[in-house]
Amino acid sequence: MSDTQQPVLYLSHGAPPLADDRQWTAELAAVSAGLAKPTAILIVSAHWEAAPLTLAATETVPLLYDFWGFPERYYQVQYAAPGAPELANQVRKLLHSPATPVYDDPNRGLDHGAYVPLKEMYPDADIPVLQVSMPTLDPKQLFDIGRKLAPLRDQGVLIVGSGFTTHNLSAINLSGAPDGVAPSWSVEFDDWAKRALAKQDVDSLIDFLHKAPAAGIAHPRTEHFAPLFVSLGASEDSLGTAETVVDGFWYGLSKRSWQIG
Repeated sequence: MSDTQQPVLYLSHGAPPLADDRQWTAELAAVSAGLAKPTAILIVSAHWEAAPLTLAATETVPLLYDFWGFPERYYQVQYAAPGAPELANQVRKLLHSPATPVYDDPNRGLDHGAYVPLKEMYPDADIPVLQVSMPTLDPKQLFDIGRKLAPLRDQGVLIVGSGFTTHNLSAINLSGAPDGVAPSWSVEFDDWAKRALAKQDVDSLIDFLHKAPAAGIAHPRTEHFAPLFVSLGASEDSLGTAETVVDGFWYGLSKRSWQIG
């Protein structure tokens, strides 16, 4: 490991109101405080699926408030991080091939899966950020993308997958207390995921829909677990170092987040 190598993160980012959870914000601040300052951040969010793989704006553009029905204050949040054109060029070189083109969307700002956690980790917004789309939800393909991106860690780039360890908004009580008792399906899936990663059982994680308890309830659609596989691929050589940096539940959804490397 070089002196500049960054770890890899998988964060359960939550909806915008999760930023009101003082425990969650303190935990994210503690994560960033324990890291060397990244040269840049590459983030993959559950809220951007686009094929072929696409790079968002490489200069600062307005945020993408990709949510509805929330109080106005959540639409006033700003996070004017610098763009990352040099990182974008590196990503193109690492990922592009005749079979896997890389597209650009120069007008797409960071979505809430990116800026909500980053604002808590790096509130000065002084680190270049590049968001990359998920071209597929296939775990194996996402793992391979992560593998190809892994060399960026040696250049001080922090790779972040941003999703939610359990995510089923139709099966939880959003009118209850945020810290209320979590449903059994969420607790069981969360515990299984924790144990699977502790055992470095990547094959089971990739096949989670068949191997994990209550997987179809915890993830009726898998986009919020999918960023984990980019993170796992990017940290394949250091999975034994994985540690939980955030745990607990928010409206019954698992906030479990990992740092690897």
